[in-house]
Amino acid sequence: MAQNITKNIVLVGLMGAGKTRIGREIAKVFRIPFIDADREIEAAAGCSVQEIFALYGEDGFREGEVRVIERLLQDGPVVLATGGGAFMNETTRANIAKSSVSVWLKADLDLLVERTSRTSHRPLLQNTDPRAVLAALMEKRYPVYALADVAVDCDETLSPRAMGQRVKDAVLEYLADD
Repeated sequence: MAQNITKNIVLVGLMGAGKTRIGREIAKVFRIPFIDADREIEAAAGCSVQEIFALYGEDGFREGEVRVIERLLQDGPVVLATGGGAFMNETTRANIAKSSVSVWLKADLDLLVERTSRTSHRPLLQNTDPRAVLAALMEKRYPVYALADVAVDCDETLSPRAMGQRVKDAVLEYLADD
């Protein structure tokens, strides 16, 4: 049975944590729309995230990301999977806090390396040592991700559906205490 929810659920975490796959499962459980922020940014820009990085750099991408996420949060309740750097922006964090429950999908380095090695569309991992980049991102971003309302440890032994249930339970517990 689906739970009634009036707030957005915004997933934050590093690339490879499972924000998109788990987000789709959470959206099914709550029977609300799922939105992938990166896909919406691509639609708004008319090109891929990789192309945006190539044309405008990371700063240009982040400026567009702030605007798109702000707009998406107005359409709630939705489950929104954000890009790994989105929550690092103070304006984005404030916008999320106004209307949403932020959920950090916390994954360990080995899991992130394994998952991100399956794809080639990660601009920050191009032409570099992915493990070293991910480790540096963890050091920089995990203290900020810890500001999320809820933290859920990723368990590679669980299916996306089971992880979705774990996140659902954590969100409902947070809302009951709030």
